[in-house]
Amino acid sequence: MYQYEDIHLEIPPQVFHPGFFFSTRLLLNYIKQIPLKGKNFLEPGCGSGLISIFAAKQGAKVIATDINPVATDFLKKNSRKNNASVTIIQSDLFQNIPRQQFDIIAINPPYYKKQPKVEKDFAWNCGENGEFFTNLFEQLNDYIHADTQVIMVLFQGCDMKMINESADEHGFLLSCVQSKQNLLERNFIYKIEHKQ
Repeated sequence: MYQYEDIHLEIPPQVFHPGFFFSTRLLLNYIKQIPLKGKNFLEPGCGSGLISIFAAKQGAKVIATDINPVATDFLKKNSRKNNASVTIIQSDLFQNIPRQQFDIIAINPPYYKKQPKVEKDFAWNCGENGEFFTNLFEQLNDYIHADTQVIMVLFQGCDMKMINESADEHGFLLSCVQSKQNLLERNFIYKIEHKQ
């Protein structure tokens, strides 16, 4: 059992664990600064669902997705245990999400340029050519409005050249708004915005 403030999560080994890695908590701490009540909130690739449950408990209308059915099954249980109203969809990025506009989209993406082989690999591997990021930037316009905040956490081992080129190709710009060093690595929070 993992506890974060008043949120209690049961997390199986097939799902990215927010207690073992810094990125989820860094992203969550950033999101805490944003007013969430009444906002339409999306977390694609939600993993444990910690961020989605937190947002729901702050009054956001939350959709959480993951390609891994183990993650979505456990999130259903965990959202009930935490009295959090979360709409949960098994989906590869936006694939199964009805087209709509979100106010906030929070992304902790897979970083490594390898092909996922089993379901749990999708939390780590973005495809040999960074297909996750290509798909993200290709589809993002269908789910945002002019004031949507799209926030993504990355770390120093990412192929930033590839990610920035993919964003640029689809009319987006990544702006670093925070960075934090821990014992093992430096993590960064980026805002994804339309190029001016």
